[in-house]
Amino acid sequence: MTKSDLIEAIVVATPARPRAAIELAVNTVFDALSTALVRGERVEIRGLGSFRIKERAARLGRNPKTGEPVRIPGRRVPHFIVGKALRARVEEPA
Repeated sequence: MTKSDLIEAIVVATPARPRAAIELAVNTVFDALSTALVRGERVEIRGLGSFRIKERAARLGRNPKTGEPVRIPGRRVPHFIVGKALRARVEEPA
């Protein structure tokens, strides 16, 4: 599902709301989530899961073509942990 698919699903579920308002709401939620992660905050959405930033340490890798060692710098990456409710729904037989 893409962001536009999500917006379309909400438009269909709530026909009384204008599409522009729904797009604004979805974009606002995503912007707030992104901003919190950039600040290093943990974001928890009950029933869905939680997002946080993981710090990856610098390491030594190898160039697959030459086999030569390459230094890979450390970085921050987003990490998602699935909540219990979502895990249970996904594991249910179809």
